[in-house]
Amino acid sequence: MTEEQVILVDENDNQIGLMAKMEAHEKAVLHRAFSVFVFNEKNELMLQQRALHKYHSPGLWTNTCCSHQRDGETNLEAGKRRLQEEMGFVTELSETTSFIYKAPFDNGLTEHEYDHVMIGYFNDEPSINEDEVADWKWMPLEAVKSDIHQNPDNYTAWFKIIFEKFYEHINVNPS
Repeated sequence: MTEEQVILVDENDNQIGLMAKMEAHEKAVLHRAFSVFVFNEKNELMLQQRALHKYHSPGLWTNTCCSHQRDGETNLEAGKRRLQEEMGFVTELSETTSFIYKAPFDNGLTEHEYDHVMIGYFNDEPSINEDEVADWKWMPLEAVKSDIHQNPDNYTAWFKIIFEKFYEHINVNPS
């Protein structure tokens, strides 16, 4: 099986090529990615804990799912595909914002991503893929925000950035 490729982009999200995922993370090359946030009818966010064997950020809590688009795949198609692969369900998604971030990790890899943030709604329990996800839970947004402040080392880099800089884009149903 060939290694998954990521879509290389410029600062305006124009595709400029493809590269093997690990190589892109080793070289810190800007590539397209997405982060999905799924809420229930109580406006609680479904968090996932990344599997313990992930090559970066293992065991950390993050948004409902995240990954990379495939060549020729729209952001929404990619979000729905990965939501099914990781969490075992699909729901309608809408894009809210996008941003570029760069986060180096202790293992020498770097996430340098043009991240597209998407929102969806779901009221049942997921059927998690244990190769991808260690655990999951529903949490009110304010509780997540507070816990990130108190326990930042429990959360992924991109998740903390979204909460710090783009909270208004995910807090779509403020109480």
